[in-house]
Amino acid sequence: MGSPGLNNRNNGQRLGITEPISLGGPTDFDVIKTRELEKFLAEAGLYESQEEAVSREEVLGRLDQIVKMWVKNISRAKGLNEELVQEANAKIFTFGSYRLGVHGPGADIDTLCVGPTHATREEDFFGELQRILAEMPEVSELHPVPDAHVPVLQFKFNGVSIDLLYAKLSLWVIPEDLDISQDSVLQNADEQTVRSLNGCRVTDQILRLVPNIQNFRTTLRCMRFWAKRRGVYSNVSGFLGGINWALLVARICQLYPNALPNMLVSRFFRVYTQWRWPNPVMLCAIEEGSLGLPVWDPRRNPKDRYHLMPIITPAYPSMNSSYNVSSSTLRVMMEEFHRGNEICEAMEANKANWDTLFEAYQFFEAYRNYLQIDITAENADDLRNWKGWVESRLRQLTLKIERHTYNMLQCHPHPGGFSDKLRPLHCSYFMGLQRKQGVPVSEGEQFDIRRTVEEFKCAVGMYTLWKPGMEIRVSHVKRRNIPPFVFPGGVRPTRTVKAKTSNSTPPDDGKMRKRESDTVNLRNSKRAVSVSSCCIVIDTTEMNGNSENSLLESVKHLKAQSEVISENREETDGSKSKDEEKIAIGKITTGPYVAHQAYPEEADELENEIECRNQVNDFGESVKDGAMESKAAEEAVTLINGNTQQKEEILIGGNRVEASPTSLLATDSLEELEPPELSAPLPTAMSSTSVVQRGKPLIRLNLTSMAKATGRSA
Repeated sequence: MGSPGLNNRNNGQRLGITEPISLGGPTDFDVIKTRELEKFLAEAGLYESQEEAVSREEVLGRLDQIVKMWVKNISRAKGLNEELVQEANAKIFTFGSYRLGVHGPGADIDTLCVGPTHATREEDFFGELQRILAEMPEVSELHPVPDAHVPVLQFKFNGVSIDLLYAKLSLWVIPEDLDISQDSVLQNADEQTVRSLNGCRVTDQILRLVPNIQNFRTTLRCMRFWAKRRGVYSNVSGFLGGINWALLVARICQLYPNALPNMLVSRFFRVYTQWRWPNPVMLCAIEEGSLGLPVWDPRRNPKDRYHLMPIITPAYPSMNSSYNVSSSTLRVMMEEFHRGNEICEAMEANKANWDTLFEAYQFFEAYRNYLQIDITAENADDLRNWKGWVESRLRQLTLKIERHTYNMLQCHPHPGGFSDKLRPLHCSYFMGLQRKQGVPVSEGEQFDIRRTVEEFKCAVGMYTLWKPGMEIRVSHVKRRNIPPFVFPGGVRPTRTVKAKTSNSTPPDDGKMRKRESDTVNLRNSKRAVSVSSCCIVIDTTEMNGNSENSLLESVKHLKAQSEVISENREETDGSKSKDEEKIAIGKITTGPYVAHQAYPEEADELENEIECRNQVNDFGESVKDGAMESKAAEEAVTLINGNTQQKEEILIGGNRVEASPTSLLATDSLEELEPPELSAPLPTAMSSTSVVQRGKPLIRLNLTSMAKATGRSA
C-alpha cells in the first residue's frame, strides 16, 4: 500500500539543489556512536514489536477490502452497469510516520482512500462509508471531521488508531497500480483532494530524495524523539511537526550522503545552528507545474514573505510546511539547536553522552511567569471539539502578543495540554513569558496586552459549533503557583540547590512573604469566554538562572577543556576540515530570499481581527471613561531588575498601577485577564453587518515612564 520504486538507491547521482558538503565515509568512532544511538532508541521504547507490526498490516489489509466493497456498493446504487460495478475500485495509501518507517508503539496510521469520480466526499465518504464503519464491531471511537482544512475520518480498528482522508480523482476506474506521485492525478481535482493527496506525495518524494533510507530513518527517529523531549514537536503550537522534521533531516542526508546517523545528528545541529532563516530549506527545485496550482514563491506571493522558517515540500504543488512558526517559537528552536550542537561537540570529545542530549526540557522551571488558558465543556465530545478549536487558535495569541509588543515580549507555548484528574472535562494550556533578551530595560516600561487578550477571546468566541458549557479562562500564574497536576504524578518537584550541577536552578528568595489574593470573579458570558483583567509584570532579568542556561554553561565548560576534535579523529578521503565545512555550510545557508520585514500573520487572521478589534475598541471607550478613573488599583506584581532596580510591567488592565519592590513575592494567586466590564455576552454569531470600521490604533509597547503611564489618555 504505497508507491513502488522506493528501494534504497543513490547510484552516485547528486540529490538536492546543491553539491554535498562532505562525501566522507564513517570513522570507527561514528560506527561505535551509531550503535550506541540505536541501542539508546531501542531502550527508549521507540520501536514497535513484531506482533504489533503484523496487527497493523492486517488492519490496513482489512481497511482496503472495506473501501473496495464500499465503492462497488455506491456504484451499483448510482445506476452504473454491472461491468462498471465490477471494475469499480478504491485504494488505500499510507503516509506520515508509518510510511516513512519511523512510527512507534501505539502511533496512529495516516491513511488515504483514493476513489473514482462518482464517489463523492460529502454523501459517499462521510455518508455511506461512515455508516459501514459505524456498524462494524471492530471499529470504535469513530469521529468524522468533514469541515477540517483536510477532512478526515478518525477511528480505531481493532485498537489501531486510523486517520482516513479521501481523494476523489477524475477517473471512472482507479487502477490497482496507481502511482499518485504523478502530477496527472491532480488534474481537475478540488482543493480538498489536492490537500489530501499532498501527504502521500510528499512522503514518497522524501524517500526518493534521500541517499540512504535506513540512515535517514534512524536519524529521523532520533530527531523526532529529541524534539518531543525538548518540547519543540508541535505544528499547531508554532513549532515543527512530523513532516517538518522529516524534511530537515532529509536535507542533512543529502549534504552528507555517506554519513552514519551519529554524524548526521551532529551535522543536523551544526548546519541548522548556522542556517540563515528565512532562507528556505528545499530538497529539490520548486516546479511550476502545468496545472496552474499555486506554489510557494515569495517573489510573487506577498503572503509567503511573512514566513520566518520556510521548509518547502518537494512534491508539486510545493508549499511551506512550517508557516505556523512565529518569532518566539523560532527563537526557542534556535536555542535548542545551539544546545544540541554544543552537546554533540562535547560528545565527540567523549565529554557527554546521548542521555545529555535527550534530557527533558523543564518547561515549568524555565520561566517565572506564565499564561494559563483553561477550557471546559459539558461532555467528552464537546471537550474534544472545543480543544481542537482552541488549540488551533492558540497560535494567534502568540502572534498577537509578538506583534502588539514589537516582539519585545516573547511567548513560549507548551506543546500540548494538561488534564486535572480532579476536574473532569477540563484542560489547561500554558505559555512561558519573558522580555526579549539583550534589550535594555527602560524605567517604567509597560506591556499592555489587554486588547491582545480581547482579540484572542473574540477569535475563540467565533467558533461556529459552540455549545453551552464551552468555556475558556485566561490567567497569569507565577512559577511557584503552577498547579500540581502538570507535574508527573501530580507532585511538584522540590527545587533544591546542587553544587555545580547543570540541571539545578537557584531557588526563589527564601524569605517567606504573606500571600495576597485579588482574583476577580466573573460571570460567564453567553459564549462563556470569561477572561479577567489584571496587571501582569514579568521579571525577565532573573531568567538567566534557569536550568537550561546552566546546562549550556556546563557544556561550554566541557568544550573549553576539550582538545580540538579534529586532532583526535582520522579524516577520510573526501571529507573537509571543520573550517572548510563551516564555509561550505555558510554558502548553502545563504540564499537570495529576503523576508518582508513585518510581523507574520495569516490573511484569515487579519480578516477575523478586524471584527475583533472593533468590539475591543467599543470596550476601550468604556475603559477610558470608567475603569481608568477608578481609584481601586488592580492586582499588580512589580519585579525589580537586580542590577538597576528598574520596574518592568505587563499591563492587561487600564487602571493605574503602583507597586513596590516588596510585592515581588506577595501575590501568589492566579490573576485573571479581564475586568468585570468585559464579561458582557458575546453574540452567538459574528455578523458582518454589525462590524463598524474604526481607525483605533493597536495597543503597542508602552515606553512611557511610570508617571506618564498612570495618566489619562486624551
